[in-house]
Amino acid sequence: MDQFVLDTLFLNGKIYTMKAEGDLVEAIGVRQGRIVFAGSLQASTKYDPKAIVDLQGKAMIPGLGDSHLHLYAYCQNQATVGLEEARSMEEILSIMKEKAAATEKGKWIKGTGFDHTKFVENRMPTRWDLDKISTEHPIVIRRCCLHAMVANSLAIEMAEIDQQKLNEYQGLIELEKDGALNGIFREKATAIFDEIVPNPLSDPGERKKILLSVLADMVSKGITAVHTYAAKIWNYEESLEAYQELDKDGELPIRVVVSLDELFELGVTDGNPGEKDPYQKAKYGSYKLFTDGSLGARSAALSAPYSDDENNCGILIDETKLVDQLQLAYERGLQPAIHAIGDHALDITLDAVETVLEQQQKSDENKTRLPIRIIHAQMVRNDQMERLKKLPVVLDVQPIFLCTDLYWIESRLGKDRIKTTYLWKTLMKNGLILAGGSDCPVESYDPLKGIYAAVTRKDLNGFPREGWEPQEQLTVFEAISLFTKNIAYTTGDEDVLGTIEVNKFADLTVLEEDPFQVEPERLKDLRVAMTFVAGEKVFDRGE
Repeated sequence: MDQFVLDTLFLNGKIYTMKAEGDLVEAIGVRQGRIVFAGSLQASTKYDPKAIVDLQGKAMIPGLGDSHLHLYAYCQNQATVGLEEARSMEEILSIMKEKAAATEKGKWIKGTGFDHTKFVENRMPTRWDLDKISTEHPIVIRRCCLHAMVANSLAIEMAEIDQQKLNEYQGLIELEKDGALNGIFREKATAIFDEIVPNPLSDPGERKKILLSVLADMVSKGITAVHTYAAKIWNYEESLEAYQELDKDGELPIRVVVSLDELFELGVTDGNPGEKDPYQKAKYGSYKLFTDGSLGARSAALSAPYSDDENNCGILIDETKLVDQLQLAYERGLQPAIHAIGDHALDITLDAVETVLEQQQKSDENKTRLPIRIIHAQMVRNDQMERLKKLPVVLDVQPIFLCTDLYWIESRLGKDRIKTTYLWKTLMKNGLILAGGSDCPVESYDPLKGIYAAVTRKDLNGFPREGWEPQEQLTVFEAISLFTKNIAYTTGDEDVLGTIEVNKFADLTVLEEDPFQVEPERLKDLRVAMTFVAGEKVFDRGE
């Protein structure tokens, strides 16, 4: 093939390579899915393109991504009653009553996505609240963080909650002072209902229809890659084969990295991105481990009690079990990804990582390993910062969390401890690499909203005016890095993805306006014009 023949030449736009802040090229050329030219408009004239894309002054950046979400869970939620917009108990009841009126008596009704911290009542619903919806339908609703569920009386009756289950899930099934169940189930106790509530995606055809619809929406938001996590604890499955099948049929528009919370075997090509066909878009990722719950559900493990719940320090996974699981992951060559939100959970995580790394030091002498992923890291004390700096870790953070959490985080932790939370700027100044995600369906997977949150540290309505703890605001370059090249780094793909450079796959996002020139408050409202994966156009707003 003539080295000067191109499949596509992109020109007449502001093409940000993201190699360094402000680094621009005037044109790029793509052949067989890879960038083979990136340079000046004048230099591009020696190439013979089969197609030219005139960017008409628009801005191009590397393809945007999400380093941590639950795609199956989000798809499942599309077949349930969405409660994300509810702002009071009354609204919850109204939305669910409408569903109950249209549902045959005796059939399950499931709601998802409620956030009681946004309710005027600022309290969790109980079984008695849900009984007002219906006593003839078993009803469950899951909190947006996924770590808590509420059931009505009929659902509890059908689940047959006996003393054996109370003992099995000690402390995770809430009881009133008189010993009665109030309907709130936390963490792994939610599995009681996950096992008996019918799966709305059990029909393969319906599942595929919903998945393709979600993927189409993702590319419209400039997304070219997602890292999706299974959550067996909640019956949220993930199947690499399902995405591979879509890829084989030409129906998978983005790259999907599948991470599981049970041990698995890496495929031949997994972990070797440089060897991969750019059109082979699905591969295995990390082995997910838990240490605690969430701050919203007061189940994140803290080193001192919650400021608004003096008898509660959260829920902590056994440290010995974590060390054993980490060791097994290393023996199989898997990349550990550890969920740690509270500061006590991070202590346990760091202890386990240091222990396993010390044990593995000799056997890993000539072995290259991917960085250990620590997911969320919402609380980091100064002493923990010093430990993190010495470890081969990358932090998967969710800037959009702050849009919600800024309203209640001080009540959870108090004035002093909030100084240890959401420390994106401080972490980066200390040399740590952060990758950006959403934890969808906890929050929106729109990466531009995540970039906005990282830059402004405000909610989506622009509150507070100066930003919450504004000293931790990121620059636009730093924030976009979270959702582009830093995601590629987490899986060892930085040599072939993440920036606009020769020999990298042409995963590209074209924005109608320049994110480096608009007011920060407008970042969340930028519109994606086009999205390309390995040079193939997967979205065009103009078509």
